[in-house]
Amino acid sequence: MGLIKGTSIAGSGVTVFLLSYPNVRLGRTFLGGRDLESYKLVMPENLNHYGRLFGGYMLKWVDEIAWIAATREYPQCRFVTIGMDKVEFKHGVRQGTILRFEARVHRQGTTSVTYQVDVFCDRDSCGPDAIFSTHVTMVNVNDTGDKQPIG
Repeated sequence: MGLIKGTSIAGSGVTVFLLSYPNVRLGRTFLGGRDLESYKLVMPENLNHYGRLFGGYMLKWVDEIAWIAATREYPQCRFVTIGMDKVEFKHGVRQGTILRFEARVHRQGTTSVTYQVDVFCDRDSCGPDAIFSTHVTMVNVNDTGDKQPIG
């Protein structure tokens, strides 16, 4: 059972409640790391002229999630994206949909790390399968932009 803790925001009359589960471990171990899970709400400004999610936003969000995962996994590194292996949108996404992003290490090299990123519609509004999946490769660079070993 979770623990609920309420915190008041001074002078606002608002209380924020946090639900925590003290004995639950978040993330799965994979190549010594953890999975990263994040969410995005599809807003009107994210839509294309057909009223569906514009693909460029999906690519941006996937890139951001992979960068965050790499930076959290290897905090001493400076990562830049060098590629995505596949771009295939499997399902249209409507305004108001909550997207769930899952990122995990797929492969680590000497200077780069590749993350598997899967995107799902939360609450099964698009079905149980990923609506987008790709591998994002990040490379560790120095101050001049040259590759350097992940250390």
